[in-house]
Amino acid sequence: MAANETFESAATYDVEPAGGNRFRQSQAQDILAAVLKEKLLGATYHAENSSAWAREIADEVKGRLKAQEGWTRYKYVVQVIIGEQRGEAVRMGCRCFWDPKTDDYAQQVFSNETLFCVASAYGVYLY
Repeated sequence: MAANETFESAATYDVEPAGGNRFRQSQAQDILAAVLKEKLLGATYHAENSSAWAREIADEVKGRLKAQEGWTRYKYVVQVIIGEQRGEAVRMGCRCFWDPKTDDYAQQVFSNETLFCVASAYGVYLY
Protein backbone atom coordinates (compact mmCIF):
# COMPACT_ATOMS: atom_id res chain seq x y z
CA MET A 1 0.00 0.00 0.00
CA ALA A 2 1.40 3.38 -0.98
CA ALA A 3 1.88 6.13 1.62
CA ASN A 4 -0.84 8.36 0.12
CA GLU A 5 -3.51 5.61 -0.03
CA THR A 6 -6.05 5.21 2.73
CA PHE A 7 -7.48 1.96 3.88
CA GLU A 8 -11.23 1.57 4.32
CA SER A 9 -12.56 -1.41 6.15
CA ALA A 10 -15.61 -2.95 4.53
CA ALA A 11 -16.17 -5.51 7.25
CA THR A 12 -18.98 -4.82 9.68
CA TYR A 13 -20.20 -7.01 12.48
CA ASP A 14 -23.70 -7.03 13.90
CA VAL A 15 -23.48 -7.63 17.61
CA GLU A 16 -27.19 -7.10 18.23
CA PRO A 17 -30.33 -7.68 16.17
CA ALA A 18 -31.13 -4.64 14.05
CA GLY A 19 -34.25 -2.59 14.72
CA GLY A 20 -35.56 -4.61 17.62
CA ASN A 21 -35.74 -7.85 15.65
CA ARG A 22 -34.97 -9.82 18.76
CA PHE A 23 -36.16 -13.38 19.38
CA ARG A 24 -39.56 -12.87 20.96
CA GLN A 25 -40.58 -15.42 23.52
CA SER A 26 -44.31 -14.76 23.04
CA GLN A 27 -44.14 -15.33 19.26
CA ALA A 28 -42.13 -18.50 19.74
CA GLN A 29 -44.64 -19.78 22.33
CA ASP A 30 -47.48 -19.14 19.88
CA ILE A 31 -45.62 -21.15 17.22
CA LEU A 32 -44.97 -23.99 19.66
CA ALA A 33 -48.61 -24.08 20.80
CA ALA A 34 -49.92 -24.08 17.23
CA VAL A 35 -47.63 -26.90 16.09
CA LEU A 36 -48.33 -29.03 19.16
CA LYS A 37 -52.07 -28.61 18.69
CA GLU A 38 -51.88 -29.42 14.96
CA LYS A 39 -49.75 -32.53 15.42
CA LEU A 40 -51.05 -34.00 18.68
CA LEU A 41 -54.71 -33.05 19.01
CA GLY A 42 -56.61 -36.33 19.14
CA ALA A 43 -53.42 -38.41 19.18
CA THR A 44 -53.06 -41.51 21.34
CA TYR A 45 -49.70 -42.43 22.84
CA HIS A 46 -47.81 -45.26 21.13
CA ALA A 47 -44.15 -45.75 21.98
CA GLU A 48 -43.41 -46.66 18.35
CA ASN A 49 -44.76 -43.32 17.07
CA SER A 50 -43.38 -40.94 19.68
CA SER A 51 -39.89 -40.67 18.19
CA ALA A 52 -41.22 -39.82 14.73
CA TRP A 53 -43.74 -37.35 16.18
CA ALA A 54 -41.02 -35.62 18.19
CA ARG A 55 -38.84 -35.27 15.09
CA GLU A 56 -41.76 -33.97 12.99
CA ILE A 57 -42.73 -31.42 15.64
CA ALA A 58 -39.14 -30.23 16.09
CA ASP A 59 -38.65 -29.84 12.32
CA GLU A 60 -41.94 -27.95 11.91
CA VAL A 61 -41.19 -25.59 14.80
CA LYS A 62 -37.68 -24.93 13.51
CA GLY A 63 -39.02 -24.21 10.02
CA ARG A 64 -41.60 -21.75 11.33
CA LEU A 65 -39.02 -20.00 13.51
CA LYS A 66 -36.68 -19.63 10.53
CA ALA A 67 -39.56 -18.13 8.52
CA GLN A 68 -40.08 -15.32 11.03
CA GLU A 69 -39.23 -11.94 9.55
CA GLY A 70 -36.24 -10.23 11.12
CA TRP A 71 -34.84 -13.29 12.91
CA THR A 72 -32.30 -13.99 10.18
CA ARG A 73 -29.11 -14.22 12.26
CA TYR A 74 -30.55 -16.57 14.84
CA LYS A 75 -29.66 -20.21 15.28
CA TYR A 76 -32.36 -22.43 16.74
CA VAL A 77 -32.34 -25.46 18.96
CA VAL A 78 -35.66 -27.24 19.36
CA GLN A 79 -36.16 -30.01 21.90
CA VAL A 80 -39.32 -32.12 22.00
CA ILE A 81 -40.10 -34.77 24.59
CA ILE A 82 -43.16 -37.01 24.33
CA GLY A 83 -44.15 -39.41 27.08
CA GLU A 84 -47.03 -41.53 28.23
CA GLN A 85 -49.54 -39.84 30.51
CA ARG A 86 -49.82 -41.98 33.62
CA GLY A 87 -50.73 -39.35 36.19
CA GLU A 88 -47.19 -38.99 37.54
CA ALA A 89 -45.44 -35.67 37.89
CA VAL A 90 -42.62 -34.68 35.54
CA ARG A 91 -40.19 -31.85 36.18
CA MET A 92 -37.93 -30.32 33.59
CA GLY A 93 -35.39 -27.55 33.80
CA CYS A 94 -32.80 -25.89 31.64
CA ARG A 95 -29.68 -23.82 32.14
CA CYS A 96 -28.11 -21.84 29.37
CA PHE A 97 -25.00 -19.75 28.98
CA TRP A 98 -25.83 -16.92 26.59
CA ASP A 99 -26.29 -13.20 26.08
CA PRO A 100 -29.56 -12.18 27.78
CA LYS A 101 -29.81 -9.08 25.54
CA THR A 102 -30.16 -11.13 22.36
CA ASP A 103 -30.91 -14.76 23.23
CA ASP A 104 -34.02 -16.31 24.74
CA TYR A 105 -36.17 -19.44 24.81
CA ALA A 106 -39.79 -20.46 24.83
CA GLN A 107 -41.49 -23.56 26.16
CA GLN A 108 -44.94 -25.05 25.68
CA VAL A 109 -46.65 -28.08 27.21
CA PHE A 110 -49.38 -30.17 25.61
CA SER A 111 -51.19 -33.05 27.28
CA ASN A 112 -54.24 -35.19 26.76
CA GLU A 113 -55.55 -38.41 28.35
CA THR A 114 -52.74 -40.62 26.99
CA LEU A 115 -49.68 -38.46 26.37
CA PHE A 116 -47.76 -35.36 27.34
CA CYS A 117 -45.37 -33.31 25.27
CA VAL A 118 -42.91 -30.64 26.32
CA ALA A 119 -41.42 -28.56 23.51
CA SER A 120 -38.68 -25.99 23.99
CA ALA A 121 -37.21 -23.62 21.40
CA TYR A 122 -33.98 -21.72 21.99
CA GLY A 123 -33.03 -18.72 19.85
CA VAL A 124 -29.31 -17.86 19.96
CA TYR A 125 -28.07 -14.81 18.07
CA LEU A 126 -25.13 -15.52 15.78
CA TYR A 127 -22.48 -12.83 16.16
